[in-house]
Amino acid sequence: MNEKNQELDHYIEQLSPVWLFKNRPGKMRLFLMVSIMFTGMISLKSYGKETDYLSAVSNNTYFQDTTKKAKQPVSIDSVVLVSYVSKRNVDTVKLSNVSIYPFISLQQALKSNSKGLYVQEVTGEPGSADQSMLLRGLSRPLLSKTNVAEAQPAVFINGIPLIGDNPFVYTIQEYDFSPIGPATNLLSSIDLDNIQSINVISNLAALSIYGPRAANGAILITTKNAHQGNREISINSYYGYATKNKVSTTNGRDESLLRRTFYNKYATAEDFDKYPSYLADATNENYYGRSDWTDLYYKNSALHTINASITGGTSRSNFRFFAGNTSNAGNADDTRLNRYNASFFINVLPLKWLTISTMVNATRLNRDRNRSLRDRFAEMQYVPDLISPIAPNKNIYGNYLSEYENKTIDNNINNVIQGSFSANAKYKNFDFITRISFDYNEGMRDLFYPTTLMDGNNYVSNFYAYNQRLNVDNSLAYNFTLNKIHVFKALFGHTLSLDVNKYNYLQGYKGTSDYIRINSVDGDISHSDYLQPEGFYTKKFTDKQKINVSSLYSSFDYTLNNEFFATLIARTDGASNMQANNRWFFSPSLSTKWDITKYIKTQKSILSSLNLNASYGRLGTLNIIDQYGAGPQYVTDLGWSSNKSVGSYGGIGTLSRPYSSGWIGYDIPWAYVEELDLGVDGAFFNSRLQTRLSFYSKNNKRMILGVPVNAESGYTKEYKSGLDVNNKGIELAVSAEILKAKTNKLGWTTDFNIAFNKNTLKALPNNLKEITIGTQKLTVGKPIDQILVLQSQGVYQTDVDVPVNPANFQIMSYKGLKLHGGDPKWKDQNGDYVIDENDKVAMGGYLPRIVGNFNSTLNYKGFNLDFNIYFALKRSIINQSAANQLDFINKTGNNNINSVNEITFWQKGINVADYPIYNPWSAVQSYRTDQDIFVENGSYAKLRSVSLGYDISKFKYFSKSFRKIYVYASALNVYTLKSYTGGDPELVNYVGEDTGYGLPLPRTFTLGLKIDL
Repeated sequence: MNEKNQELDHYIEQLSPVWLFKNRPGKMRLFLMVSIMFTGMISLKSYGKETDYLSAVSNNTYFQDTTKKAKQPVSIDSVVLVSYVSKRNVDTVKLSNVSIYPFISLQQALKSNSKGLYVQEVTGEPGSADQSMLLRGLSRPLLSKTNVAEAQPAVFINGIPLIGDNPFVYTIQEYDFSPIGPATNLLSSIDLDNIQSINVISNLAALSIYGPRAANGAILITTKNAHQGNREISINSYYGYATKNKVSTTNGRDESLLRRTFYNKYATAEDFDKYPSYLADATNENYYGRSDWTDLYYKNSALHTINASITGGTSRSNFRFFAGNTSNAGNADDTRLNRYNASFFINVLPLKWLTISTMVNATRLNRDRNRSLRDRFAEMQYVPDLISPIAPNKNIYGNYLSEYENKTIDNNINNVIQGSFSANAKYKNFDFITRISFDYNEGMRDLFYPTTLMDGNNYVSNFYAYNQRLNVDNSLAYNFTLNKIHVFKALFGHTLSLDVNKYNYLQGYKGTSDYIRINSVDGDISHSDYLQPEGFYTKKFTDKQKINVSSLYSSFDYTLNNEFFATLIARTDGASNMQANNRWFFSPSLSTKWDITKYIKTQKSILSSLNLNASYGRLGTLNIIDQYGAGPQYVTDLGWSSNKSVGSYGGIGTLSRPYSSGWIGYDIPWAYVEELDLGVDGAFFNSRLQTRLSFYSKNNKRMILGVPVNAESGYTKEYKSGLDVNNKGIELAVSAEILKAKTNKLGWTTDFNIAFNKNTLKALPNNLKEITIGTQKLTVGKPIDQILVLQSQGVYQTDVDVPVNPANFQIMSYKGLKLHGGDPKWKDQNGDYVIDENDKVAMGGYLPRIVGNFNSTLNYKGFNLDFNIYFALKRSIINQSAANQLDFINKTGNNNINSVNEITFWQKGINVADYPIYNPWSAVQSYRTDQDIFVENGSYAKLRSVSLGYDISKFKYFSKSFRKIYVYASALNVYTLKSYTGGDPELVNYVGEDTGYGLPLPRTFTLGLKIDL
């Protein structure tokens, strides 16, 4: 018996998040242990038929009363999270087939499954942090990765608001291609097969109850939970492949032919003398021989998942345990993400009026990253000699990969755990809820590059970071009915949220040997060089921020004759990272619904229901970083070049005023968003056709923007409040049961949604009318995502063809540089004979104006066929990859991060005949990206998924022992319809540039089996 117990303990340890406690500081271990002991899930349940409320009650009835003749059944059901407001403001994602596809992140699962939600994937690398979501348009200009993070909707799991990586890590980086650390998408930690429902909320009045974190929308995830009943065991597993891309390769001959087109027309003798050496020798087989590298870069990669759960218990206590493993792979550069999940839920009814619920959900993520040269150099902030790209020869590239695999260390690990403990006391019409919950995640990366890959230098870095959020929620609800037609409900609550973000980061350069791959230090406290590095020249970075948010809220709901519904929400939020004189913000919202079905004279078989909806909401926007709350401050801003992370003067560490990072003054108020929403919901033909139409106008106000200041002050900019952006849109969702499913007959259901959105800049700080920041120009009255470019009208063949201003005989120029023969003939829009920013015209925006999807499901005798089409229209792409290929003179040989060529440099790209032949040696940089020849239509429609399944439990032999046996096959990223001449139109960065660095979204095929016992 003791041996069996030991085996059981060992088994539980393997499945439970014990690894979270290993090698942790004492305080952190204590925090985790206490949190898990008192974790659980708040009980959220619907009050009434139409409206669901934050004030929650468990789905239970009282114990049997033996003193009375009539016995009430004893029952405690699963604890679930549902939307606060009526269903008209909630989009429920259909999860019937989501779990059978190899989606590795929440973003991938939501793409094409919710109206008005735009999901962008910059790369097909599994687990990459370069995935983002936007609900109802763009709330702010995307000038940096920090702005992208600020525009994301909030994600809740069983009522727990999740905390992610903070973008303050970008402040020590020169390039923002990827954040330091493991750079893993933390929403990849969610196992989709453990989810019961997902609700997407974009209506601001509905969002008000979730507080300022939800100002950009909210995604509510409810996991499968414990419930009473006989023991239930479920198993799901699939296996498949991410298939490799078929590409056409090039070699030195192809690249030389491309360049000779320009050399023969414009090159001087000196230019020919500087012809790249790797192209000058046609006998060099490494470059002019076989280009057979693709089999080492593009591969068919196996992927799989397996998970199991067990659920059971009595009416007084029940449980659920879930565990799973998923391995997801890309089809390029040997990228992969491995995920291990474990979840435990328990519900207890110790007293007839008291429900206690607990939850623990733990995940471990291991990521194999890409081998990108650009990402490597960007992190190191060191660019070696780039005069010759890596050869396309299989042997040469294979040797490089072998060196990489044998000598490089690149470990990327994330641990994630959420938990909660809740108690729900119910007495007559009163409900009291108390809950403590937390979300904790940590990221670790250990990295080493040998001298053989780094031009004689080696490099080591170590990164450790954690993000933790502790929430304490209390709420009291009361409801009563007057004369049977007046129903009143009231809720009062308080939430305290405590956030901590911290990271430690060390870089080491020029180690003594490639055999020493760690940064060792002297550990003897008695030595003078205690904790000083041995063998590496090091730089150390650390940052930590704490943000506390306290919220008081109340809601009042009124229902008249089950026909008219109104909900008023009022809340006040205080945040520690707001300035002292603007600590608190008050937010009201009102939503109404009127059921007018009985006032419409028509046959009931035609009109089933018709509702009119109207709402107004106002909600504060919480800053995700703390720098604005401090007001004027000192920084470490005395580094060289653009490296602001080193603060020293004459080798002595010191601080300075934020001259290059920007001045922050006083009196910065809360930014906020307000929205007016009107809608119509209708159901027809006995509810077989359901429609939802919404009109909205959303205003984001008083946002912060860095604006220019007088140069004499020494500052590059000042952060000021006053940036206002408006988003207007129309959303339509249609669901139809075309053929009603019956036994052994064909059933057919379809879902279609489409959303149109337009953003407009309404105001800039200091009453400015326009401002240029980097490559983006913001103009009041114009879209904030507009792409401004010069219009090309051909090529000046000779110097004589260049226009001359008759007023002063000045030759047409580009920003002071005279134009010559071979230069672009850019249109002079204002006729001043100077080509500059004033001559740029708008050519669309980098975000789609229209997004939508169409889903269809066919059922017949246990068979199920499902397919989904996703589309994004009225969107423009800047083909930077084509510009880089044509601008080879400015790119080749420069020790610049933008000159880095990956092995995919030897992949067939553009057709030179499609572009004008400019002089690439021109001082005006003829093939710059801000001209219309590189702006293309980025609209696309994608057959995103297809699945076919069959439930073999229909056979009598299986039906006695199994609840369900579902065999299925699926295909993902099947086909893309596009006019874009580049690669996949989805693979563009956050400002619409196709850089060519994104790994492809793989086409995958899987076979799977689901068993319910």
